[in-house]
Amino acid sequence: MTLLNLLTAVLLAAGLFFFAAGTVGLLRFPDLYSRLHALTKADNVGLGFTLLALMLQADGWTEVLKLALIWAMVLVGSATVCFLIGNEGLRRRQALWTRLPSGELGPVDPHAQYGPGPTTPGAQPEPNVGEPR
Repeated sequence: MTLLNLLTAVLLAAGLFFFAAGTVGLLRFPDLYSRLHALTKADNVGLGFTLLALMLQADGWTEVLKLALIWAMVLVGSATVCFLIGNEGLRRRQALWTRLPSGELGPVDPHAQYGPGPTTPGAQPEPNVGEPR
């Protein structure tokens, strides 16, 4: 086995690992947003490693450039689709999951109005729009 073939096998194994991690994230994470994060990040890295392995085995520079173009198009496409799905989830008030005061994970309405959060000592709250100062 040559060094080039060994490096190709290592890159393919790394790509497989990231694809598997993205799939596990899709199945295990509790809400839409963390699932999207797992899929877009892990699958893009997995595809990158896989295409790097294929680039090492390519016959010419045209094949390498085609593979690089495929990778760039997938990166742009997956980021766009992730953005659209995330915005639609917010529009439909898809619940976020967060750590509850009891220490357990639970859903939280992303549009709920909660009381004022922690502030820096001595900080003045911002006035509402339209209120005189």
